[in-house]
Amino acid sequence: MNTGQLIMRNLRKNSKTYGLYIFSLTFSAALYFAFVTLQYDPALDEAAASVKGAAAIRSASVLLVAIIAIFLLYANRLFLKRRSKEIGLFQLVGMRKGRIFGLLSGENVLVYFGALAVGVFIGFYLSKLAMVSLYSIIGVETAAKLHFSGAALTQTLLVFAAIYVLMMAFTYVYIRKQTILSLFQIKAKTETITQGFRAFEIAVGILGIVLIGFGYWLSSKLFEGQFVTQSELFLAMTTILAACIIGTLLFYKGTVSFVAKVIRRKKDGYLNIREVMSLSSLMFRMKSNAVLLTVITTVSALAIGLLSLSYITYYSAEKSAQQWVPTDFAFVSGEDAEAFKIKLDHIGVDYQERTTEFIQGNVNIEEIIASSTEMMTGTVEEMAITSAAYMTDVHVSTDEAVLTGYNDLLQRFVTFKEEGDIAIELGEETISQQYRGLKKEFVIPYFYPSSGMPTVVVNEETFASLKKQQEAEKSYGIDIVEESAVVEANTAYQEMDFHEQSESQWAMATNQKAHMGLYMFIVAFLGLTFLITSGCILYFKQVDETEGEKHNYTILRKLGFNRRQLEKGSYAKQLFAFGIPLLLGLSHSYFAVQSGWFFFGGELWTPMLLVMAVYTALYSIFALLSVWHTKKVIKEAL
Repeated sequence: MNTGQLIMRNLRKNSKTYGLYIFSLTFSAALYFAFVTLQYDPALDEAAASVKGAAAIRSASVLLVAIIAIFLLYANRLFLKRRSKEIGLFQLVGMRKGRIFGLLSGENVLVYFGALAVGVFIGFYLSKLAMVSLYSIIGVETAAKLHFSGAALTQTLLVFAAIYVLMMAFTYVYIRKQTILSLFQIKAKTETITQGFRAFEIAVGILGIVLIGFGYWLSSKLFEGQFVTQSELFLAMTTILAACIIGTLLFYKGTVSFVAKVIRRKKDGYLNIREVMSLSSLMFRMKSNAVLLTVITTVSALAIGLLSLSYITYYSAEKSAQQWVPTDFAFVSGEDAEAFKIKLDHIGVDYQERTTEFIQGNVNIEEIIASSTEMMTGTVEEMAITSAAYMTDVHVSTDEAVLTGYNDLLQRFVTFKEEGDIAIELGEETISQQYRGLKKEFVIPYFYPSSGMPTVVVNEETFASLKKQQEAEKSYGIDIVEESAVVEANTAYQEMDFHEQSESQWAMATNQKAHMGLYMFIVAFLGLTFLITSGCILYFKQVDETEGEKHNYTILRKLGFNRRQLEKGSYAKQLFAFGIPLLLGLSHSYFAVQSGWFFFGGELWTPMLLVMAVYTALYSIFALLSVWHTKKVIKEAL
């Protein structure tokens, strides 16, 4: 039989084995081609001229290549492992290693590039779905069209050809290194069988939990004023990262099997079939796969965390714009505000004026500071001072003041006491005021120097007295009466040229959504790619393990356990196999997001929980597929 006949015969014989391999290849090719098609689609930059879409997607495509290459190399490794006995038999009958490599290379050329062609075809249609999603997120009202890119096809072929060469190099090294005996024993080597409690394993298990707990505790203290210098902040962040990653590795190495053994010992050996099937897998398999599970958990946490933070920014765009620009339109110059009012009158848009007088001066807040980081330059800060007449719900006497314009970001760097005195220093005169609390409402736009600090609100008489010491500045604000007319007013605003700085709240929110929407789309695409690749890897491993345990199901059936009991045991096993990495990844990402979400927006829970829910739902699909496959194997075994 010549090599060509052997290749075709092997393809037919290993069609089931190739199924998973072809799926992973097709999926990877479809995803990559859809992504790079966006990169070369001219409509992207034309539709969102202010967003450098192609440049950002080009950068992300490099990361996508790395994820896909690692995934395909891992899939190829599993594929070789499943065919290890077959490779050993070839050697046993006298076939040389060079010919075996040629045989596998020939099979791979047909399978690999066949799957690549199907993947490109699917990716072509998938690119339109991706484009529609992107336009929807960034708010571009343009119809997405199918665009076949020759450049995207060339790039896809080059990338996958390079990955193919890499895979064949790995296959060659694999065949050269293995002996006939080792090829027949490869599957048994992956299981680490240990009996009883060992002091080292107990120590590793406890240390894993302690390190993860320490990382969480340190992250909760990160922005509570415990670390006041940049070097301390850097050291704290590095320690958190190291503690969580090493703790996760030790958790899989020792904690899981230790807990499983404790449960087994408490049962005094009287385990039901469900406990036998699930605990055995935890004790013998999770420890062997500790490094792989650590990588999956860490990158899952990274993907969920980055997606949560980008969605927080996107979700909080309107609220952030309201903080930076308290009115629909804000002007430094009164002449510019007058010109805009004339324009609004001309197009028939109703509006209300909101002019705010304020003074920028030094305020001594030493007595009311509870804690602060080094970002506070001192206890005397340049702050805006305004009158309570400009606020609807602030009532203070002549010797009282409140602070307003306090957000979550500022709260992380400075906290205030409930009472105390503040001193307003204007020239040589100092006016003492009793501090009466904090409010979140913003009254001064961002383009004034003191806008980073809260604004001091004093009594009308006090403010009139202060104006005698220093001339007041004015912020000119315009609010549109009908919300539906804001877009029309913004169009008119964009058509005008103003002499001094001005801002549109609607435009600021829309621009932030467009920019962050693109980044969120890219992060979501990469996160989805990693989710699917890691889900596939876990699924492949479960399929491999399930088929390796096929003979065990036959023995258990002979011992009297029925099919339903075996299936329940497999459910528990899949729950642990997929659930533990997922729960640990969600927990890591929660503490990561909690430690710095306030830099990205004003809303935490809704965006974060939505991201976690979607990630969990998609991830669960692979667990369900694994359950379905296990049921099929059990049925065949019985």
